[in-house]
Amino acid sequence: MTILGTSNRWLIVISLVLFVLLLLLIGVVFTLQAFLLLWNAWIVWKRESHTLANMLTLFLGIAILVAPFVIRATTLYLPVPVATALNLFPSLVIFYVLFWFYNYLTMLFIYQFNRPRYKQDYLIVLGAGLLNGDQVSPLLGQRIDRALTFYRKQLTKTGRAPVIIFSGGQGGDETVPEGVAMRQYALDRGLPVDHALAEDRSKTTYENMIFSKKIIDERGPQRPRVTFVTNGYHTFRAGMIAKRAGLKANGIGAHTAKFFLPNAILREYIAIFVGNKRWHAVAMGLMLLLTIGLTVAEYY
Repeated sequence: MTILGTSNRWLIVISLVLFVLLLLLIGVVFTLQAFLLLWNAWIVWKRESHTLANMLTLFLGIAILVAPFVIRATTLYLPVPVATALNLFPSLVIFYVLFWFYNYLTMLFIYQFNRPRYKQDYLIVLGAGLLNGDQVSPLLGQRIDRALTFYRKQLTKTGRAPVIIFSGGQGGDETVPEGVAMRQYALDRGLPVDHALAEDRSKTTYENMIFSKKIIDERGPQRPRVTFVTNGYHTFRAGMIAKRAGLKANGIGAHTAKFFLPNAILREYIAIFVGNKRWHAVAMGLMLLLTIGLTVAEYY
C-alpha cells in the first residue's frame, strides 16, 4: 500500500510485476510438487507391491492438485461465513501437520548421524516382507548387508563378533518366517552359524523389539550392548519403539533406493503422528473452536 500511495509510476509497475511473478512462481512450484509426487507414485507402482501404504505420494499429489478447486468452489457457492470457516480450519490443520512434519524430518536427519561403537553384543535386523513368499527382497537385503558390514568391521577391529538376531515372523502370504529367510541369506554370505539367530514370531516393529529382547535376556550378558539395523528412513521411529519396549538400543540405517524415500518417509511420519493421535485430536479440536470463534466474531 505504501508503494501504491506514491506517484512513482515505474516503481508501482515494477512492484506489481514482481508480485505477479511471485504468485506465478508459487503456483508453478505448487503444481510441480504435485506432479513430482505423482511421478514418484508411478515409479513405486512399477517397482514395489501395490499396497495402500505404497500409494501415499499418489494420494498427496492428487490432493495438492484438487485443493485449489475445492477452495474456489467453497468461495463461490457457499455463504461467506461458511466458506471462511471451511478455508480457515483446513489451513490451520495443514500448518499444524507441516510444523510437526518439519520437526520429524529434523529428528530423522539428526538420527542418521548415530554411530555406535564397534563393541556390540547383539545386532537386531528388523524384518520386512519377503518376495514370492520365501525370498529376501532388495530392501530387506540392504538391512542384512548393513548388519554384516558392521559385524565384519567389529570383528576386524576388536576380534570380538556380535551375535546377529534376524527378527521377523511369517506373514499370510509367506511360506517361511522372515527371520528364517533372513538368517539363511546371511549364512549364504559367510556369517558363522553360531553367530546367527532367528526370531520368527514378530508381526510388528514393537514385537521385533520385545521378542528379540527376550532372546537377549535369556542368553546374557546382564547389560548387553545392542544395536538394531533397519533402513535409514525407519531408524527414528524404530528407536522410539525400542525405548517403549524396554530395549536400550539405538539404530543404524541401511541405504534405501531414492525413488522409495518420499513414500517411506510419509508413511513413517503418519505412523508417528497416529501414534500420538489423542494429543493431536485435542489440538485440532482447539483449532476448530478457534475457527468457529473467529468466524462468529467477524460475521455475527
